[in-house]
Amino acid sequence: MGRRKSKRKPPPKRKATEALDQQFNCPFCNHEKSCEVKMDRARNTARIQCRVCLEDFQTTTNVLSEPIDVYNDWVDACESAN
Repeated sequence: MGRRKSKRKPPPKRKATEALDQQFNCPFCNHEKSCEVKMDRARNTARIQCRVCLEDFQTTTNVLSEPIDVYNDWVDACESAN
């Protein structure tokens, strides 16, 4: 008498993670995707600049910072100034 074959379930499929945006809407001139973030990991700084109205913002970052974090810091700084 032989042993029955076990029925293995296939491994669950992983959900694909969406890439975060690198370009954002400008809070000053309201152009879509006109602000670009440049991260300088060596100096722990990040700079975001609008290509249309040339507004810019620079902030300090850490190892976990992403471009969306820099944009959110910029929007928060704009709201606190007004």
